[in-house]
Amino acid sequence: MKYLITGGAGFIGSHLSEELLKQGHDIISIDNFNDYYDPLLKQKNYASVQNTAKENGCFYMLYKGDIRDKKIIEEIFSKHSIDGVVSLAANAGVRPSIQDPLYYVDVNLMGLTNLLEASKKHNVKGFVFISSSSVYGNNKKVPFSENDIVDNPISPYAATKKAGELLCYTYHALYDMNIACLRYFTVYGPRQRPDLAINKFTRLMLENQPIPMYGDGTTARDYTYVSDIVDGTIKALNYVSKKDKHIYDIFNLGGSHPISLRDLINVISNTMNKKAVINQLPMQAGDVDMTYSDYSHAKEILNYEPKIRIEEGIKQFIEWYMRTQR
Repeated sequence: MKYLITGGAGFIGSHLSEELLKQGHDIISIDNFNDYYDPLLKQKNYASVQNTAKENGCFYMLYKGDIRDKKIIEEIFSKHSIDGVVSLAANAGVRPSIQDPLYYVDVNLMGLTNLLEASKKHNVKGFVFISSSSVYGNNKKVPFSENDIVDNPISPYAATKKAGELLCYTYHALYDMNIACLRYFTVYGPRQRPDLAINKFTRLMLENQPIPMYGDGTTARDYTYVSDIVDGTIKALNYVSKKDKHIYDIFNLGGSHPISLRDLINVISNTMNKKAVINQLPMQAGDVDMTYSDYSHAKEILNYEPKIRIEEGIKQFIEWYMRTQR
């Protein structure tokens, strides 16, 4: 099979590309290498995926471009016989979306629409859209279920993800496309973006710098290790690739074991045997109190079952960080 992975040089996109290459598939990718964080990190991810392609004798090509660029999207779909799409590329980050909502709407919705239009035109049956647990907002019922009403996002980023799910349903209904929307719950692991908590806290502890803790430390997140996310994403991709099915579905991909911010800091501190110096700050706009996934639907339909608990995942991340980032 030949798959298009957007955002393919990013944290999750590079891991997903590598696993699909190891399974013998060919990969076309697009990434704009923007300056949200150091583009050199994406260059390293890209080099790693290239090596994986060579080792497994598979075709791999990455386009440097923006998913809003209709010309380059059309070029990709015209030149390559795409069997399925994983739409990972997006402007990430809850807090920055509050500062620049127009940019987030432009990238996350216009870019997605370009991909859906190209998939429709070129008769691509299977499409996986990467949504987010942020669509649940401050949902009072836990754990979060795909059946919960998600009409109350508290950031523009979350709103674009909910709108993206609706766009996907529209294309499914109108053009008989098979689409799965995956609500990722706080993904971490090797190559994690440097602005995200686990990476940031690890770096600050090693530098003996204070850790910013927003709120009293009781907010909790359902962290999901990247290998579990990749496994669930590939299973969703296989699911929507069934040409004899008529599929639109939404799946939570999480770990179902939320950990408080203060406990997360303690796990990192204990794993590194370094004392954490905490700088307590007020809660930030857009932050939710808790994320907590009910992944029973993904387990039933996709056979998704996360394997890496937070203590083991933190250990693996720190080992990677010490080996490659010091």
